Amino acid sequence: MSDNKSDNKSDNKSDNRVKIEDVGPCRKRLEIEIPAETVDGTIQDSFETVIHEAQLPGFRKGRVPRRLIEKRFGGAVTDEARSRLITQAYQDAVESNGLKVLGQPPASAFEGVEVEAGKPMSLEVEIEVMPEFELPELKGVKVLKPDASIPDGLLDEEVNKICINEGTLEDRDEPEAGDYVMGVAKMTDEDGTEHYNIDGAVVQIPEADSDGSGMILGVMVSDFGKQFGTPKADDEVTVKVQGPENHEVEAIRNKDLTVDFKVVNVYKIIPAPVSDIVAKFGLASEEQLREMVSQRLGQRAEVQQQSVMRQQALKFLSDNTDFELPAGLTSQQAARTLERRRLELMYRGVDAMEVEKNMAELRSSSNEAAVRELKNFFLLNKAGEQLDVQVDEGELNAQIMRIAMEQGQQPAAVREAMVKNGQIQNLFQQVREHKTLDAILADAEIEEVSADDFNERMKEA
Repeated sequence: MSDNKSDNKSDNKSDNRVKIEDVGPCRKRLEIEIPAETVDGTIQDSFETVIHEAQLPGFRKGRVPRRLIEKRFGGAVTDEARSRLITQAYQDAVESNGLKVLGQPPASAFEGVEVEAGKPMSLEVEIEVMPEFELPELKGVKVLKPDASIPDGLLDEEVNKICINEGTLEDRDEPEAGDYVMGVAKMTDEDGTEHYNIDGAVVQIPEADSDGSGMILGVMVSDFGKQFGTPKADDEVTVKVQGPENHEVEAIRNKDLTVDFKVVNVYKIIPAPVSDIVAKFGLASEEQLREMVSQRLGQRAEVQQQSVMRQQALKFLSDNTDFELPAGLTSQQAARTLERRRLELMYRGVDAMEVEKNMAELRSSSNEAAVRELKNFFLLNKAGEQLDVQVDEGELNAQIMRIAMEQGQQPAAVREAMVKNGQIQNLFQQVREHKTLDAILADAEIEEVSADDFNERMKEA
């Protein structure tokens, strides 16, 4: 716990009294008292700004008497002053105490804070901060480098996948295993609160040789096939599932959820003929298509090879570093973890449907797995700082181009979508994490092994 008071307005420090208290792993409570003089000064500044700009009938701009300003705009001016005081006090407390804050507190955290002329202003907020720990020696980490040759049969699988992705939709009257169902899906919890209402939701009936699990509205259901069945158009189906304990929407966690699904249509994907794919890509023959796909698989294999080497370096960091983590994942932490995984899968060339399935599985994973992902985030951030890893715009664009290539989209479209969805900062973090692990690998002891040998030794690890 600390009690901090400073007096230096000229260098952005304040007279605020700040008390900091540990309230759990990676969490601190800030108690800030803003002196009455600062409150009065801010309110006065706000009024003077309004007086200078205000225009009322019968008065020239900037000539409206203060008593009229107070009567007409008093509440708005006070609210504006309150907002300025809170923002500045919080920023000063964080910066002057060197706090490494994760995310910003929501506006609702300050709802009860009141401001009154002539009186000090008090606010209290809990924040999430980076844990403090020391990393192990980063040089000489032992890493296995598996052979990146393309396994037999993978080329045929990839060509078939392209044919499916470019295929046509055939409406079905009698749905079968593996078919897709589109309709309106509404998710409510045990209290009747509605969380999702999606028109155009799509689910896949589990394949005949699967374990019967499936995904609906981003949540994995272990007995999905049994509950969902094989509904026809206009049928209504109800699926019940418990909300994952690590869902990014906290209101869903561990709740008894009900998903009501009204079927609009059922369809099957008919793979496009290889000849159509050859023509669409402007190629001369199927052989040329297979050569193009082979090159892409080779690039993907190299990415996968680098990924498993990075995973080993990260495991070394995790196995040799101990520190306390938050007792439970917040919604911000859960969302950050999911986005890290999503971008990693996109980078490695996993198709969109598999990415979403992986997201659903991660939401349903054990708390231990979710905490491990969070620990990795902290480890890589600390290692990046220690190794002074920087990311420039060119590296960010190169990552976007890589993802665009795997998705078959234009880089500009991918970048626009990421900006719109708020993923650019997460992409920046991914590039920084990759560069951090690559810097560790540059000084690692690397042993080249066959794919089979690698798999065997990883089982033993």
